[in-house]
Amino acid sequence: MGAGAVDAARAWLRGHCVRPVRRLLHTLRSSPGPGATVGRLVGIGIVGTVVMALAVYGLVLHPLLERTNTTEFCVSCHSMEATVYREYRTSVHYSNASGVRAGCPDCHVPKPFVPKLIAKVRAAKDVWHEMLGTIDTAEKFEAHRWRMANAVWSMMERTDSMTCRSCHSWEAMNAEEQDRSARSKHRAAQEEGRTCIECHKGLVHKRPKAPDAAEL
Repeated sequence: MGAGAVDAARAWLRGHCVRPVRRLLHTLRSSPGPGATVGRLVGIGIVGTVVMALAVYGLVLHPLLERTNTTEFCVSCHSMEATVYREYRTSVHYSNASGVRAGCPDCHVPKPFVPKLIAKVRAAKDVWHEMLGTIDTAEKFEAHRWRMANAVWSMMERTDSMTCRSCHSWEAMNAEEQDRSARSKHRAAQEEGRTCIECHKGLVHKRPKAPDAAEL
């Protein structure tokens, strides 16, 4: 890039980014005079709130969401390492002929921001119960597994298997490459409007045994 182009880029940044931000900061720092209108004060308040919200999102919320949205973070609890993570590593979602790997967030965290934020808030209870010792061992985890699995299945049914569909779609399926049973079941599921998780429970993690009636 030539010197002229660099100078032009710098001038554009000064005119469109740096100067407007400086003016905004100067306005926010200035004490409103006695003649300031209510509208101006409200405008300053709104702009200040937006700037603060963007700063919190960019400096705190977004990095936090990204840091906790990895398989490594999800399995950092001992109970996960000894149970569902071990099962995941034997599944086709972990290792397959095409070399495409789906991690924990791909299946359990929606891509859109609001559903992702809701999923993160809900997942906080698992960290809390790990700290309390409710599920901090493989044995305790298994004791609660039926209830936890059903909670995940119910959520996936309510969202029409949203996270599954971030990778899979009816339109992308090549039915000719499926065996006769899969082809027939997929055709019926599509015609009946069924969702992925209705038939694919226990695909990556083992399907927990339903408790006896006396244990419910």
